[in-house]
Amino acid sequence: MKKALVVLFALCLMIVGCSKKETPVVTVYVSEDQVFSEPILKAFEKETGIHVNALYDTEESKGTGVMNRLIAERTHPQADLYWANEPIRAEVLKARNILTPYHSPNAKTIDPKYKDPDGMWTGFSARIRLFVVNDGAKLSPKKIFDYIDPRFKNEGVIANPLFGSTATHIAALFSLLGDAKARSFLQGLKQNGVAIATSNGESADLVAKGRYDFALVDSDDAISRIESGAPIKIVYPDQDKKGLGVLVIPNAVMLIKNAPHPKAARKLMDYLLSPKTEAALAKAKCAQIPLHPGVPKPAKLKSIDTLKVMPVEYGKVARKLMQITPLLLKWSKE
Repeated sequence: MKKALVVLFALCLMIVGCSKKETPVVTVYVSEDQVFSEPILKAFEKETGIHVNALYDTEESKGTGVMNRLIAERTHPQADLYWANEPIRAEVLKARNILTPYHSPNAKTIDPKYKDPDGMWTGFSARIRLFVVNDGAKLSPKKIFDYIDPRFKNEGVIANPLFGSTATHIAALFSLLGDAKARSFLQGLKQNGVAIATSNGESADLVAKGRYDFALVDSDDAISRIESGAPIKIVYPDQDKKGLGVLVIPNAVMLIKNAPHPKAARKLMDYLLSPKTEAALAKAKCAQIPLHPGVPKPAKLKSIDTLKVMPVEYGKVARKLMQITPLLLKWSKE
């Protein structure tokens, strides 16, 4: 009798244990700054009950850290999702067969030019490349080629083209203009006395201090300085009929092939691509511009649909960037 009771008690414990539901989990690698991305992920966690394991890039790795980790883990993926702060790394992962397609229903109203046609990544909440100009400048640039105009000799500063969004911008110029004209532009920067800064942030600060008249930076760098009271203004480059247009750099979100939690990953991707998320990132200090129509934009920036946009193919830009990196490295050392 006692033995039967022990067996029954053990069976009851097994039943109770099996009836407990495990908390759903999703693992996301993130290149967007943690101070802006973490509140979004926390809100998703609260609304859905899905626990988010997030691995954030460091400032030192500048977005390549988690990408390289995804490449190293390709045969045994640990992440379900990757939130990149631009689409170039997404194209690298696509080329290495690390991504799996997903067409989120929340992305239907996002312009196709900000999506991979094969569904490997989808863009949202963008930065744009623009000029910051010191209020005391006698002349204001209107196009990127003003960097090499003799009228602006020794007046401009730009972040090192070997890194970050400036490298992406240079690769975009190579893809649009061809190698010869883009190489000429790079050489013209040096001939016209353009100063080289370590980052977009430093470029914006040098203009704010009056050391230089203008700099090409990301929109978030411009807004943060303006909101701190810096004596600078925004100029949107290449907006005339013959202009190249502004370069738009959206965030990009993508699913990892053979991810351990694909269902939860799709839910998180849907959440990131929602108008609600874009509205939150527009209100945040990063002042990112929504790609969904009708979502309120940051107060001090123009909406994407009112600007002439550079007609780039992000896959082509990614391939061109890999091709010209040795050239940029050599240029930066000369």
